Amino acid sequence: MEQAKSSSPKLFVCTAIENKDEIEERYERAYNYFQSLVTDCSEKEAHDALNNAVCKNHEEVSLGMLMSILTEPHNAVKCYRDLTLITRDGLTSVLNNLSNLILERYLKFQDTTRNQLLWIVKEMIRNAVNGVDSVCWNLMRYASGGDITPKNIYLVESLLDIYLENRAWLDKFPVLICMVVYTYLRLIEDHNIPQLMHLRQKEVNFVITLIRERFADVLTLGRDLVRLLQNVARIAEFNQLWQDILNNPKSLCPTFTNVLQLLQTRTSRRYLQSRLTPDMERKLVFLTSQVRFGHHKKYQEWFQRQYLATPESQSLRSDMIRFIVGVIHPTNELLCSDIIPRWAVIGWLLTTCTSNVAASNAKLALFYDWLFYDPEKDNIMNIEPAILVMHHSMRSHPAVTATLLDFLCRIIPNFHPPYADKVRQGIFNSLQQIIEKRVLPNLHPLFDSPKLDRELRTTVRETFKEFCTNGNGEGVSGMKEEGNEEIPRGGPDEPAFSDDEEDPPPIIAEDTDDDDLPLSEVRARERPELAAALPLLLRPLAETLLDERTSSAATALLNACNAPMPTPAALADLFIATMQEAPPLHVSGNPTQAELDSAINSPIFAMFPFMSGSEDRRKLVMETFKEIQAQGTYHAVGYSLLFYLRVCYERDRRAERDAAKRRNVKFKTDLYRDYCSHLELKIAESIADDFEKCQECDPNVLVWLIPDVYREFKEQTQNHIRILHAIVSTLDAAQLQRLVCLTLQGTLMMFKSDDITTMLSTSLGWETFEQYCLWQLLTAHDISVEDVLPIIPKLSYKEHAEAVTSVLLMLKQERPTADVVRQLFCRPLLEEDTFVLSTIMYWCQDYEDKVGDLVSVLLSTRYPGTSPNKRKRPGKHSIPPNAPPSAELVLGHLEQMRVCCVEQDDMSIFNMECMQKALQLAQSNSSDSLRRQYSDLFTLAWEDELPISRRARKLVANSLPLNQNLHSSNDESEEDEIVKPKQAKRRKKAISDSD
Repeated sequence: MEQAKSSSPKLFVCTAIENKDEIEERYERAYNYFQSLVTDCSEKEAHDALNNAVCKNHEEVSLGMLMSILTEPHNAVKCYRDLTLITRDGLTSVLNNLSNLILERYLKFQDTTRNQLLWIVKEMIRNAVNGVDSVCWNLMRYASGGDITPKNIYLVESLLDIYLENRAWLDKFPVLICMVVYTYLRLIEDHNIPQLMHLRQKEVNFVITLIRERFADVLTLGRDLVRLLQNVARIAEFNQLWQDILNNPKSLCPTFTNVLQLLQTRTSRRYLQSRLTPDMERKLVFLTSQVRFGHHKKYQEWFQRQYLATPESQSLRSDMIRFIVGVIHPTNELLCSDIIPRWAVIGWLLTTCTSNVAASNAKLALFYDWLFYDPEKDNIMNIEPAILVMHHSMRSHPAVTATLLDFLCRIIPNFHPPYADKVRQGIFNSLQQIIEKRVLPNLHPLFDSPKLDRELRTTVRETFKEFCTNGNGEGVSGMKEEGNEEIPRGGPDEPAFSDDEEDPPPIIAEDTDDDDLPLSEVRARERPELAAALPLLLRPLAETLLDERTSSAATALLNACNAPMPTPAALADLFIATMQEAPPLHVSGNPTQAELDSAINSPIFAMFPFMSGSEDRRKLVMETFKEIQAQGTYHAVGYSLLFYLRVCYERDRRAERDAAKRRNVKFKTDLYRDYCSHLELKIAESIADDFEKCQECDPNVLVWLIPDVYREFKEQTQNHIRILHAIVSTLDAAQLQRLVCLTLQGTLMMFKSDDITTMLSTSLGWETFEQYCLWQLLTAHDISVEDVLPIIPKLSYKEHAEAVTSVLLMLKQERPTADVVRQLFCRPLLEEDTFVLSTIMYWCQDYEDKVGDLVSVLLSTRYPGTSPNKRKRPGKHSIPPNAPPSAELVLGHLEQMRVCCVEQDDMSIFNMECMQKALQLAQSNSSDSLRRQYSDLFTLAWEDELPISRRARKLVANSLPLNQNLHSSNDESEEDEIVKPKQAKRRKKAISDSD
């Protein structure tokens, strides 16, 4: 046992307390399987055994041989040769497994495994194996920046040697060339110690050669190429490259005009991601998507100990900031949650930085997308973290905000003096986009903050004077400003102490650290800024609204809105802030008036009465709704308005004692129509959006709204697919019962017969209970079977079981008709599909004669060769979409009926005279293959009716129909209702030689 353990090779370094994981066990099983095939075999026997085994289990054999290569250097050459000989997929399976191993387990590899990994990559490159470039990409991600440990340096140098030796191969992969340039430009920055100077010079020579020879490819790296080149600009070779970039760009590439071409190109996220190891990436993604604000310190401390503990790792902060800014883009739901936001993680990286050079580079990484920001090409998510870091740090860490603002002001003239105007425009575009997209309601609290020292405030105000006043022409203090002059604090005759006797203001200690607070509390501390965006008279009312969060407080604020009016943007921010912490709208299944009054005691409901008030306030409220919609963080306005209109309708009805007057109470649909019109929304789509949001909030509210919405917006809602899906996706059995009862009472009409086919076809992909609810509602609405006929041929017996069952039960209640029979027989013929058989056999219990007549006529009319109007029949390619079934389909379904009748020992339907004639006609006009295929079915027609069948053949030969009533004289005969043939009198048998 011990010997077996010791002889088994190991891929990974494992501690005594670690169990084997699935990957390790899988590779060991594959290795043991491979060894069982080749142990004690000659080379030829081993090769034959591998070839036989690879046919049955290619993956297992490939994995076993890969394990041997990675753990047994002495067998690697022979094993790799055998692997290339027996592979059936060009080593694709090996490459995929190798990439997965690198991404998931590289840090746990044994030293031997790492060495062998580089060896096999080198061999695959030499042999030009297709796909090895992706393995190189994944492996290069572990050539980490900020790490000069021997293992990392060994990987960096080994990969560099591979690329130097295989330059011709590398040139075939432009994307990999960009990755190599980007990686080694970043690593050169770290290799500035004497022990690494030889490696650094080799890296410099290689990167310079690549850039100069492949500049057209390297151009696609975009602006972050310039950022990395700036960090190594002092090296002589890169200094000369910079001279060519700035002064002689055409010498590098004919299509390269100037450095602005690079700076205006956003760097692909794949390159920003590549400078973090997969392990670092997973940790940062976890931190920004799973960890709650206020519980993040222990995770940050662990991350810092793991990756940021050494002096060399300071440079890694820039890579992390670029990754967070450019790659991690949270969803709206995540942004509204209490998960630690990106700005908090970036603030932590900035405040824990101890190197001035690294801090400066980190700030540049944060603001880099601002400098040449173009709203048409760039993403606002790349500039959002920087403004939020400054905004949120102003109270608890004002020094961070001050240093970032100072950096932002200084970089305009200093980044590249010839482009100062373009940098200024890029930063102004960023700030304008921040205001337009409501990342912050306004910028003057940030730029005019008294926490900034006087000199910095002056610089900021001079640099960004367009953003230093609010929408009311006021500064942060609320006083009207004519210019940038400081307002004197005392009159000219007021005594004052001399400068040398002036005492500094007392420093009041306050608990300003947000690190241990929940995110909701941090947001609550921003309330003064929300109020400050309003005119002076409204600020106390805004504070009251933020405290009380009631409808009455909101009404008082809106009533006080006179000249100067608040801006819709400021009002939208205020109402969104009040609603973020408010409980969602909720009612019981049958709400009382007191419950409804309580439900609408929320600030949002105070806005709706002003939609029909004075024109000024109406316009203000409508524009506020438009701002709320543009921000996209609060989605309850639409269904809250519908709820409010329903509450007003119920209140007005209950207030009327007279029944006639009560019937005349109107539902104020015009308010909702005006809302949709002002926000440029289509009513049907708006209702669908509101219903989808409402069912997420409270299904009872949705069910309570349905009758009135369907009554008042009949044209927009009936048969609307999204609205129906929003309803059926949230119903429970009791709510479904309520809607069915309302339908039976005549107070709810959800469907119309027109164009119901499209809705039914779309619903086939819904969940089982959703389809069940839909068909229950359809049944309650008395939708006729004729309305669902077009979808019968489309229904799959396996995939659309819910619809098949519902249609089957609907047909059970109907009498057979020609149209229904025709659509039934249009269904594809499948052995397990008993839909047609079940329907026909059920009808035969009560309407056998009728079914026999309809089926026989349908079969008879499938043979146009018996018609005198043969030439007028449409061609093969002109058959309409609702064409009747082919003869072969009808015969196939009849064969299913025959088998069922034989099992039940009841052949009465096939013994009918009309069925006998139809089968005789079918046999006479069918091809030989069809006769053989349905020989058992045709046998039924010849038992007692031989003379008639002969007569039928004679009539067919003379081009005369067996029965004139079976065919019409125009091209539409197959489309019209099938006419029942006249019953011919039964002839006596007369068998003679002359026949």
